[in-house]
Amino acid sequence: MNHPEWGVTSDHFQLPEKILQFGTGVLLRGLVDYLVDNANKQGVFNGRIAIVKSTDGGDAGAFHAQDGLFTTHIKGVSQGKPVDQYLINASVSRVLQSNADWEAVLEAACQPSMEIIVSNTTEVGIQYVEENVGAGVPVSFPGKLLAILYERYRRKLPGFVVIPTELVVDNGKLLHSIVIKLAAFNQMPEQFIQWISQGNRFCSSLVDRIVPGRPKNLPDCWKEAGYEDELWIDSEPFLLWAIEGDAGVAQKLSFHQADDRMLIAPSITPYREQKLRILNGSHTAAVTLGYLSGLNTVYECMQDPYLRRFFETVVKAEILPTLENLGPQVATFAADVLDRFDNPSIEHKLISITFQQSSKMNARNVQTMLRYRESKGLLPEMLLLGFACTLLFLKPAREHDGKFQGRRGDQFYDITDENAAIFAAYWKSVVKMGYPEISAMVRDICGDDRLWQTDLNQLPGFADTVTDHLLGMMQNGVKEYIIHHSKVL
Repeated sequence: MNHPEWGVTSDHFQLPEKILQFGTGVLLRGLVDYLVDNANKQGVFNGRIAIVKSTDGGDAGAFHAQDGLFTTHIKGVSQGKPVDQYLINASVSRVLQSNADWEAVLEAACQPSMEIIVSNTTEVGIQYVEENVGAGVPVSFPGKLLAILYERYRRKLPGFVVIPTELVVDNGKLLHSIVIKLAAFNQMPEQFIQWISQGNRFCSSLVDRIVPGRPKNLPDCWKEAGYEDELWIDSEPFLLWAIEGDAGVAQKLSFHQADDRMLIAPSITPYREQKLRILNGSHTAAVTLGYLSGLNTVYECMQDPYLRRFFETVVKAEILPTLENLGPQVATFAADVLDRFDNPSIEHKLISITFQQSSKMNARNVQTMLRYRESKGLLPEMLLLGFACTLLFLKPAREHDGKFQGRRGDQFYDITDENAAIFAAYWKSVVKMGYPEISAMVRDICGDDRLWQTDLNQLPGFADTVTDHLLGMMQNGVKEYIIHHSKVL
């Protein structure tokens, strides 16, 4: 089957299977499968992917009907310029259903060419489940992996490089510990349990790419492309796949040579830190300001001159200076983040980002504020404004059965925050909405060790500044307050 106009030739279909991938989800297809296909077309990796699908039905039939081919439509903004690119991915050789094709899965895993296992089974997938992995098809992903490893060991074949991409810190270490524990529960041979650790590499990894997946206007996409594709996915231009490993891992994952955004390093902590502080932290700082200003998506915020300036100031002037120790790539990442926010193809709803807002503020921004104060001797004005607006967002307008709702104009919104009752109690204690009462409430909140990693009242001027911002937004409205104070943005 030749499609040279797509960059796909019959040679691609003859490549050996080198990767066993657990999951057909759009993230793996838009990230891992994209990287493998790109490398194959550059003649670097020369290997294909056999996918294991845990659930029955779904898109397995479409993969078979389309010879594993699917379209990746990359659109958005990169380095300030628009991107609109269609790619035909030929990295997938076949899709196997774990329940119906378990013996075929084991045979695929035991091919001499098979060297890598990749997974994305959601965070719930990496959990310990006590089960007999020799009695039929294991239920859990760690159970399936253990059964595959044992079959590989039994046939005296080399081990794998195992790379989970689930959004769990130290996912590789976690998966390794669960597999070892499950092997002990199954009373497997001690030599095999040692081989799991000595003959395989479990690598923690961090993935970052927004892959919206199947577009809403798919028939229109088919018409424009000139062909139909049931597996079509949309993706943003940005990607990052950071993997903890050494030269041996890099040799096995040779497809990293085709894209410098796939990184193999002794530690991925710097990449996790920059994502947490810059991408996630700026989201958390701005989301309540945008939502209570009447906006609904991140892209809408970037089209608003005041919210755009807020994002740019927070990222470049307040967060970035606290991360200089992470290396020169941080500034590039920060610029990429602002491009990603400015992507009209991604509908990132603000109300969704407010899920667990107070906990996110603690995890993502409190340390940044402390670092900024320590290095600059000043308070980060915009981060404090975002902190103040978080308190306003968590002010309940009504309660029913222990669930709280806030109010935006004539609309009510759900406050989906594990600390909602704590903030509701603070707001309920304020009888008069004047400076003394609000100031006292803010000081109590700032010193509440249930909420923060430190007593924020120890930062000179912190509570007073937050109080001023909070009262200003309550009296004038959030949008009007931001406009009025645009001189500090």
